[in-house]
Amino acid sequence: MTRSAVPTRAVDLRIEPVDEVLERVETALRTCLDRDSVVRKRRSVGARTDRGTWVRVERRGFDRIDAQGWNGTERAAFLNGVAQPEWHGCVVWRDAAEPVMWRADETDLLPAPPIGTAVLSGDPELPDDWWPQFNASLDALMGQTTRRIATPDTVTLTQAVVTESIRSVFADGFETTVKNWVPAHADLNWANLTAPEFCIFDWEDWGNAPRGLDSASLWASSLAAPALADRVRHERRCDFASRDGKLMALFTASKILGPHAHPEDPRIKPARLVAEQFVAELQAG
Repeated sequence: MTRSAVPTRAVDLRIEPVDEVLERVETALRTCLDRDSVVRKRRSVGARTDRGTWVRVERRGFDRIDAQGWNGTERAAFLNGVAQPEWHGCVVWRDAAEPVMWRADETDLLPAPPIGTAVLSGDPELPDDWWPQFNASLDALMGQTTRRIATPDTVTLTQAVVTESIRSVFADGFETTVKNWVPAHADLNWANLTAPEFCIFDWEDWGNAPRGLDSASLWASSLAAPALADRVRHERRCDFASRDGKLMALFTASKILGPHAHPEDPRIKPARLVAEQFVAELQAG
């Protein structure tokens, strides 16, 4: 068995010891990390530096690093017209004991706090000027050109993935082929957006995706707060009116309604109701 073929050990960085990793990052980037500011997530760890920046460290198995590379945050720095923290540099290394890579990206601090968790159940009371900034950045992102392919949850997004996910929940009777692929953040939820000053962060998985993926993802994250979900649909109505946008609404809804859905998820009922509407529209052509 080759090194790259060795199965990657499942790791949750919320509980895995990371002191040695953080020390290596400090040495490589010539900075000190504020241990009191450390934020630990399942596959990443972040902390503030002594020079007023932020470092995000991620662990990823060889099998989750494809030919396009593993540099989403770095490549996002070249996007025009998209509000995001400025990227400063990175360090990447191969783990000596396991078939995994580590990457630490240094960026500016966020201009404002994250709006919330990935799924919101209440109104975040966003200022009036937040939505125009949101729309401007999403429209600018869709207008870029890239050879990257979106990798939501580190899974390369393909037509086959879209079709399989939709068909796992919704009946046949409409075509699932995507017509327009455009650049997308691919992990757009309320945990990756800031307010009152708007910006989008966590760009590791961005790339080409079906039009409407970002709009549908944020809508799905809002379904437990009906007024907020309606606002997202209104603001991104051009996406939801498109055939690809309706497919993306079903794609994101399938994550809520699929076999691994939590029976107490408050988004199940509204997701089903709206999905039925989109299915009917797609079947009608």
